[in-house]
Amino acid sequence: MASSATAPNSLSFFSSSLFLSSSHKIPRTSISVAKPNSGRVSKPLSVESQLATLPIFSFEGERVGETYLDLKTAPEDTARAVVHRAIVNDLQNKRRGTASTLTRGEVRGGGIKPYAQKKTGNARRGSQRTPLRPGGGVVFGPKPRDWSIKINRKEKRLAISTALSSAATSEGGAIVVQEFGDRFDKPKTKEFLAAMKRWGLDPKEKAMFLMIDVEENVAKSGRNIGTLRMLTPRTLNLFDILNSDKLVLTPAAVEFLNARYGVDSEIDEEDEDDTEGAEEAAE
Repeated sequence: MASSATAPNSLSFFSSSLFLSSSHKIPRTSISVAKPNSGRVSKPLSVESQLATLPIFSFEGERVGETYLDLKTAPEDTARAVVHRAIVNDLQNKRRGTASTLTRGEVRGGGIKPYAQKKTGNARRGSQRTPLRPGGGVVFGPKPRDWSIKINRKEKRLAISTALSSAATSEGGAIVVQEFGDRFDKPKTKEFLAAMKRWGLDPKEKAMFLMIDVEENVAKSGRNIGTLRMLTPRTLNLFDILNSDKLVLTPAAVEFLNARYGVDSEIDEEDEDDTEGAEEAAE
């Protein structure tokens, strides 16, 4: 008998405040933008903003203050769809599309009839390259194809800001750590693990660090930790945000996110193209 329980979502922040029912709704600011010169009356486009308070920790693990993250988010009824379209776009565009099989007309050999039509006791067969025999062709097998799909630039940015806001508003989902790039004189994984524990991070849980610049000693200290991802604004992507259990930011990273994905953000198209090109190269 089939069980009625549903499987949990594999993406971490789908269970946070942005995707809860209306009974768990957190107050948000809504901005409506009406389409000018529209010939019909339609529902105005809406973009919401959600304010999240994040604690700031020192390198020693002491709480020294708090900061705010105010990002654009998709409305609650469309948040799942926006994030889903963006993550499908990222994953599908990574596919190389080089899988290829041979049909019976492309397999070498098979020109001679293997045995007589009658009086052998076997089923009649006209070629050794039939799909019914090992070494034969493949029926309806994959052929090289282009898997890439398109997504609107603003929609992709909205999906990233929605996922970031979802992580920030979930309880314990995101923290801010003061700059610690100069605290590592040499690469030392043991010291990095000790710092993570002081910040309340479990090395067994997936964590994503977002920093403006990653120092060489810091990168080498954390590269042996399999659950850790260190990203910069040029490598920030939706999959790593959703795939992490904890989001760790620096004060400079918080300023960057508020400037790029905040309500009043204004990004030049050239800067956006450069960032998207770097994201695709990182993928």
